[in-house]
Formats: sequence, structure tokens, C-alpha cells
Amino acid sequence: MALNWVMLDAIRNPVPIQDETTITTVDAECTLIVPNASSASSSTSGASGHLKMKESGTIHLTDKRLTFTTRSNGSAKLSFESLTIPLESILSSKFEQPYFSSNYLVLGIRPSAGGGLTHGTMLEIRSLNTGLFSFVSVLEKTRERAIYMKRRSLDDDENLPAYSSGTAGGSSHLDDMPPGYDS
Repeated sequence: MALNWVMLDAIRNPVPIQDETTITTVDAECTLIVPNASSASSSTSGASGHLKMKESGTIHLTDKRLTFTTRSNGSAKLSFESLTIPLESILSSKFEQPYFSSNYLVLGIRPSAGGGLTHGTMLEIRSLNTGLFSFVSVLEKTRERAIYMKRRSLDDDENLPAYSSGTAGGSSHLDDMPPGYDS
């Protein structure tokens, strides 16, 4: 996961990576909670040393990653402009349904090295114009598929060639024995 690393086109949509397919987009408000982060402004950090950054924008869910891009109006200073999360880096998800406010999704995320975030980073997603339940369902299915495909590709890389006996090449089993052993 990395902060402000999404390559954007002219209309602020993420540029797709190789063989990436967009599944859905959702207008959302994202709150990024970074533990033990030093902040220049004490108004955004909580009493426990967590840095909270909150922005509105668009979530783009693809078959490989979840990206968030803010709406840039040019006049206001944004706490962050974009966020990219490979689907394999989502460690946990929790759909919250509070009594007196809107539903939201909390994602526990494993940060990338050099991505600007720390371990224990959480992302809260609140939908602005639609229900969130269907998005959560699509996200979970897409994440499961991405993890399955990643494991399958790792298994394919670890397959060893079949063992072949040395007798076909003319050597006997005595030649194949380690030195210092008698048969």
C-alpha cells in the first residue's frame, strides 16, 4: 500500500497497470488512520498518536488493486491525493453498522516498503451516494480471487521438474552413489 503513488490521467482516473480490469467505482469518503505517525498538525492527530487523514473522492476497484483518488479543486490543501492498495495487502475487513450514522467499511492494511505508511494502518470507507453493502460483497469476492491467483502463480513457480533416473544415460546405480559408500 502506498500513499500518493497512483498515476492519474487528465481527468484524475488511475492509469491501469498491465492486464488490469476495472470492476466498479464508488464515490466515497475515506479516512486513513496511521498509527505512531508524526504529524505537523496536532489537530489531525488523536490523543493516542494516530494520524487521521480524511478526504472525499472516488474508489476504483480493479482485479488487482483498490485505488482512491481525491477530487482536486485546486484551492484547498489535501491531506492526501491518492492511495493504492494491492488486493493481497488487505489483511482484514469489517463492515460496521452503527445505530446513528451511516454504514462504513474498515480495512486493515499491510503497508508497502517506502509507501509512506506504517504497520497497523486502517482505512475507513463511507459511501457518499449509494449503499455500501454491495460494494463490500464485490470487494471480498475480488480480493479472494486475487489471493487465489497469487497463490496459484506461486505454486506454478515452485514446481520442480520430474526426477529422471541416471540409468538411461548409461551410468549404473553404483556410479550414482556418494563417495565413500560401498554397496
